[in-house]
Amino acid sequence: MLSLLHVAPRAASVWLPDLRAFGGVDQAFARRYRLTRTDEFSSVFGFRRAIRGSLLIIHYQPRATGLADARLGMVIGKKLLKKAVDRNRARRVIREQFRRQRSQLPACDLIVRLAVKPDPFDGKLLAADLSSLFVRLRRQWRGRGGE
Repeated sequence: MLSLLHVAPRAASVWLPDLRAFGGVDQAFARRYRLTRTDEFSSVFGFRRAIRGSLLIIHYQPRATGLADARLGMVIGKKLLKKAVDRNRARRVIREQFRRQRSQLPACDLIVRLAVKPDPFDGKLLAADLSSLFVRLRRQWRGRGGE
C-alpha cells in the first residue's frame, strides 16, 4: 500500500511562477507575446522600419493604441545557420532576451532576423547584440515620442 508521503506532487503545482520573485512582472513567453500569423509578419516587414546590429536586424511596427505589450517574431534562415541545432539555439537565446526585457520594450511588433552568419555560433554574442538593439529601439522610440 502506498502512503501519500511517497507520491510526488503534481508538476503543475510545483512550477507555478511566483511573480513576487520578479518584482510582480509576468516574464512568461505566452502566446499573446508572439507574432504567429503570416499577415502579422507581412505588416511588420511592410512598415519598413529596422535597426541593424552586428548579427541581427530588428524590424518593428508600433501596435494600436491601448495594446501595451510588445510581441516577437523570429526569422532564422537555413542559409545562415545550416544546422537545426544552431537555429533552435538562436531562437532560444532570442526568446530569452525578449522575455527578460519585454517589460521595458515599447508597445510594438518586433521581428528579429539573423542578418549575418555567426562563425562560429556564439549564444553570448547573439544575446549581447540583441540587448544592444533593444536599447537602441527604446532610445529611438523615446526620440520619436512613441510614434
